[in-house]
Amino acid sequence: MTANIRIEPWSDEGLELLHRLNTPEMTTHLGGPESEEKVASRHQRYLTLGNGRMYRVMVTGEVDGTTDGGDDVAVGLAAGAVAGSVGFWEKEWQGATVHEVGWSVLPEFQGRGVAVAAATAAVDQARRAAPDRWVRAFPSVDHGASNAVCRRIGLVLQGEVEFEYPPGRFMRCNDWGLAP
Repeated sequence: MTANIRIEPWSDEGLELLHRLNTPEMTTHLGGPESEEKVASRHQRYLTLGNGRMYRVMVTGEVDGTTDGGDDVAVGLAAGAVAGSVGFWEKEWQGATVHEVGWSVLPEFQGRGVAVAAATAAVDQARRAAPDRWVRAFPSVDHGASNAVCRRIGLVLQGEVEFEYPPGRFMRCNDWGLAP
């Protein structure tokens, strides 16, 4: 199933979304919730991201699907709702400049194809920005849903790596990539 979404460039409205994404449930694989100061700083970085772009993921039509519990969802979620964030940014990786992609989808939209549709759109934008660069994603090895998104959008598993995120905290991640 393809979710009915669009990605919208990051704007001042994104700060509220960052607060909604900054919960223990949403940050389990990212080192936990950030302080208010760090959320505000992240928002400012997203507004001024140089060689990359952050987006809010917006629902454009009914989003149905299956919840993480496997139950069929009979009621769709309303068009116009904010479902999460997605983006790409430059990263130096193994001696080359790559575009890293990342996404975060609010719990009520998870398991409905939103992350796959949003990540696909972000990869497309990264490809337009620099068609000669690798696109990479680095989800925690323990984050089954994000690893499944990588597989579904056509990234190829390159192996496991030690990754520092947030600064000062190391975690085991899968290195997923899409060659230029």
